[in-house]
Amino acid sequence: MTKSLSSTPVTVGPSTNPSPPQVRELHDGHREAVLRHLVALGPEDRHLRFGSPTSDIVIERYVANLDFSRDAVFGVFNGALNLIGIAHLAYLPAKRGALRTAEFGVSVLLGERHRGLGAALLKRAAMHARNTQITTLFVHCLANNKAMMNLAQKLGMRVEFAYGDADAYLILPPANVQSILNEATQEQMADLDYAVKANLKQSKQIWRWFFGMPNRS
Repeated sequence: MTKSLSSTPVTVGPSTNPSPPQVRELHDGHREAVLRHLVALGPEDRHLRFGSPTSDIVIERYVANLDFSRDAVFGVFNGALNLIGIAHLAYLPAKRGALRTAEFGVSVLLGERHRGLGAALLKRAAMHARNTQITTLFVHCLANNKAMMNLAQKLGMRVEFAYGDADAYLILPPANVQSILNEATQEQMADLDYAVKANLKQSKQIWRWFFGMPNRS
């Protein structure tokens, strides 16, 4: 038996981060950073992200099989240029006469939560899906994954529960000039944010070297 949960707004507490998270689209050169992020997740977080207990070997295989040219992967970097949040937008095989669908998965490191990273990643992925002619955004997770369900409801997704799992759907409107410009602007802002962080990190490393202090990642 399946029951539906109506989409109601979720109140999000004030963020400790003075600026909104900048979400950057990742490419093949970020594969090692993606791996470091996922293996840093604890056992419970891995279970929630992948739907079952997940070992390092399984994560390594998952990252090795990521196809950045087919799917879309997004990330939020901290000042050390480590990925603290990742979203994977997987394009499902198209069927003749059916709506085009993409599946969304997300993970945020434990110490970086309650800052709006998950919501920012979901919104960015939804915009990209819309602009690449996806009509339905789909999320599948365990029913006890309250954080994911809150994110889905916040974006207005329809949530259905069945047999201990939960599915959430969002019907996306067709792309238009405004949605394409919005995505391009967000990507430019994310690239600028990354460049600033990279310069600051390099400057800190130079000063630490100058004063004979060990570098930190």
